[in-house]
Amino acid sequence: MNDKASSNRHISPAKKREDGRLDGLMRPQQLAEFTGQERLKANLAILIEAAKGRQEPLDHILFHGPPGLGKTTLAHVVANEMNVNIRITAGPAIERAGDLAAILTNMRAGDILFIDEVHRLGRAVEEILYPAMEDFVLDIVVGKGPGAKNVRLKLPKFTIIGATTRLALLTAPLRARFGALYRMDFYEQDAIETIVMRGASILQVPIEPTGATEIARRSRGTPRVALRLLRRVRDFVEVRAQGEITGETAVAALNLLEIDQLGLDDLDRRVLRAIIEKFGGGPVGLDTIGASISEESDTIMDVVEPYLLQLGFLERTARGRMATPHAYRHLNLPLPQHVLVGKPNQPSLFNASGSDAEGDEVEE
Repeated sequence: MNDKASSNRHISPAKKREDGRLDGLMRPQQLAEFTGQERLKANLAILIEAAKGRQEPLDHILFHGPPGLGKTTLAHVVANEMNVNIRITAGPAIERAGDLAAILTNMRAGDILFIDEVHRLGRAVEEILYPAMEDFVLDIVVGKGPGAKNVRLKLPKFTIIGATTRLALLTAPLRARFGALYRMDFYEQDAIETIVMRGASILQVPIEPTGATEIARRSRGTPRVALRLLRRVRDFVEVRAQGEITGETAVAALNLLEIDQLGLDDLDRRVLRAIIEKFGGGPVGLDTIGASISEESDTIMDVVEPYLLQLGFLERTARGRMATPHAYRHLNLPLPQHVLVGKPNQPSLFNASGSDAEGDEVEE
């Protein structure tokens, strides 16, 4: 995937360096402070309360879903609720079995080990992890050749919390060892607005509810994107306005960033326009789309396509990608007759003022 193209986008859910600097400041500490994901929170509250009542460590937990939804934050919240220490690592960072052994032997009873992008663990590392998760033992081979010995070390009972954006890439044996699996979904509009208001309070920037609504509307249902846009709007109002985020200043700032009312940016629109204007609405292959706009096909598949599919702007077929009537209406382009023939008027997943089923124009 073209990481550079992804990282340059304000609406990319991938973590950036600037996000990490403010994570500790913005991150809620308790489950009651965590906004959204209500069903997941209810299940987690029961899991935590039951473990506390039995005075046992939590079951191993797996959070999965798109990036930017708060999987790492929830891991910290769980550690705070259990009043235990948490250690943070990532799948790609554990290159050898010895790396994992060093981490596990330093764990204390009840501690939490958070492994981000757990699907990227190497096979040799996974083999060490299986008995550690199941029986709390560590099998180490000492020596080589005929004189090699297997040493089994007992580990304190601990909890592993895994996070992945690609559940399908997780091996079946590893997935089976997680006692609780929770999917994180995109956030509702009101939940994102609450997150934006809380973030503005922490950043000490005045904000009106209309300003929070505009930021939330363009955040793709992703808290990380919402907080990033909040910081960019804050910069705008400090330089070009009176320092207060209103509906008008938020619109002006986000329009300057070329982010429209549904959260589409220039790359999203270039992909849609290429399909519609260069290839008659499709079907067309990803490689052809990428070549026509000078972008990698992997970038389009991993970064652009998922959100366009959620909006109902793009359709996958056996012959390639096709633009739907919603895409034509959103871009204010004439709708060819062949697009309507045999195609039901599918509702869009997200509704926002300025881009509804009737095809109102969206200010860009």
